[in-house]
Amino acid sequence: MYRIGIDIGGTFTDLAAVDEHGRVVTAKCASTPGDPSEGLLDGLTLLAEALSTDRARLLAETERIVHGTTAATNALLERKGATVGLLTTEGHRDVIEMREGLKEDDRYNMRMPPPVPLVPRARRVGVRERMRFDGTVATPLSRRSLARGILALAQAEVDAVAVCYLHAYRNGRHEQLTGEALAKGLPHAYVSLSSEVLPQIKEFERIWTTVVNAYVGPVLSRYLASLAGKLAAAGYRGEVLIMQSHGGVAPMMESSRLAAGAVLSGPAGGVAAGRHCAKLIGEGNLITFDMGGTSTDIALLQKGEPQLTGERRVGIARVALPSLDIHTLGAGGGSIARVAGTILHVGPESAGADPGPAGYGKGGTGATVTDANLVLGYLDPANFLGGRIRLDVAAARAAVARIARPLGTSPVAAALGIAKVVNTSMAEGIKIVSVRRGVDPRKFTLVSFGGAAGLHITEVA
Repeated sequence: MYRIGIDIGGTFTDLAAVDEHGRVVTAKCASTPGDPSEGLLDGLTLLAEALSTDRARLLAETERIVHGTTAATNALLERKGATVGLLTTEGHRDVIEMREGLKEDDRYNMRMPPPVPLVPRARRVGVRERMRFDGTVATPLSRRSLARGILALAQAEVDAVAVCYLHAYRNGRHEQLTGEALAKGLPHAYVSLSSEVLPQIKEFERIWTTVVNAYVGPVLSRYLASLAGKLAAAGYRGEVLIMQSHGGVAPMMESSRLAAGAVLSGPAGGVAAGRHCAKLIGEGNLITFDMGGTSTDIALLQKGEPQLTGERRVGIARVALPSLDIHTLGAGGGSIARVAGTILHVGPESAGADPGPAGYGKGGTGATVTDANLVLGYLDPANFLGGRIRLDVAAARAAVARIARPLGTSPVAAALGIAKVVNTSMAEGIKIVSVRRGVDPRKFTLVSFGGAAGLHITEVA
């Protein structure tokens, strides 16, 4: 019997099968952003071929699939999640923008605009209700106020609703009643109740985590439902477990309900692999560096163990659920370069797998990190993805040339600039998990993995 591990990134999908004797066979294919389950099934076909069998037989002989996905991570980093509405206690709809009074991006720049929240103010609706700190009712839930709020969100055509009432962690009755009303008034909306997502004190963290759950929930739920149906149709009868941010796993149904718990699903799998490597090589102090097509994930392991945290920041989002302490950057092989004024920026927007970098020849026009590497000669255009994709050097050069023009430089110099910008960003990420925490990175072993890591890790180091 086999156990299969699957990691779906924004650009590529990786699979590994392990049999009862410990033999490992791997496969890799392009991800399919429109429906990631299609790429997964393509990967299973390639994995079956590597095992000299067919997909149906492989699935029949598989007892468990453990799946890590960056679907939720990338939805947050690229701001491509659901259209979310927020119902909260009247007078408290701006808590999500308070940010604990901190101006984190540039605290000394008084003209620095605040980050754009996941839920704009027009879709944040106050509802007349109030629980006291001890869970007793101060103001009963107003059905009329709630109905007006639901109508406003229906008119805004939201895909998901986050419900976060004051002190609901002590008494979630008003949120439960709101959930029941939403099931009738917005039957197709994904509903996220703070009393179920994060039933603990601290309103700022609770409202953010609930909103994030609503923002990524529909994306992850649709994907997992599609995957479950297609695996069943392909003959798979075993269990499917989804990697969680804390390094453990959860059934598909639970992952759909608590989608925020899978925000670092894919990266957590990489840290687990780093922990295994630490045991194999007898080296406890590691820095793991996972650079894929869309994001880069960095973590610190001391004495062979990763650090845990009760709160994570992914992009501008806050998630106060237990998770491995992973620093995520919107920097990967597919990160798109742009020029603002005379300043070169790279990421966080990614070309993904479709259309992908210009060099893929699938219609992409933005200059990406992969295009820069192709122009610099770091990639063999005839041997990308094992020769299954032939890269278009001319298209990559043309895309990079469009970046070079406003900078007044050559395509090669622009490509070097793109690489330098992304390398500097990732080196800063390593400092964040080490130097800024009083740890000397020179005493740690740097372990790199991910499809793009090999092209950048030496410069980053």
